[in-house]
Amino acid sequence: MWFPHGRKVVSTSVARIPSTTPPAEAMPAERHSNAPKPGELIPSHFAQCFGCGQDHPTGLRLIATAGEGVQVTASFTVTEFHQGAPGLAHGGILSLAFDETLSSLMWLLRRPAVTARLETDFLRPVPVGSTLSIKAELTGVVGRKVYSRAEGYIDDGPPVVRAQALFVIVPMAHFLSATSLDFEMNP
Repeated sequence: MWFPHGRKVVSTSVARIPSTTPPAEAMPAERHSNAPKPGELIPSHFAQCFGCGQDHPTGLRLIATAGEGVQVTASFTVTEFHQGAPGLAHGGILSLAFDETLSSLMWLLRRPAVTARLETDFLRPVPVGSTLSIKAELTGVVGRKVYSRAEGYIDDGPPVVRAQALFVIVPMAHFLSATSLDFEMNP
């Protein structure tokens, strides 16, 4: 592989790329006893978050709800602020929606985590004005690594987007010390 300025990548080892598929030794994820109950809304972690914040003027305002076991559902309506090609959702916006939904699964574990890898497959166009419904679940845990997957639908149609992710559990201090902004995180 060549970079525009002539620097050559010598080698890329497949083993160094984290997989979003849980390994054979992965344990099933277990819902924390203090996790939101099935049917309860999962709160936004920050009111101004572009993905889940309800106070962001052009954000997704994604709403996530705890499901049974280690599952969540989420939805957002694609607006003109979310389009790439005229009339269609931007792929990066759809990836953001899946990152937000998959990260909301961490509320079921009651553990803070960061996205280490997100793989998104775009199966069909998502038009402006449509509401994307996302179903997500945890698929395994190995140490600090948490594996998950999700599918997105419009109405009762076939999947339009699929994603898998690998999250890494971090101490809460990771988020609190990473900013000098004076803001209030939602409880």
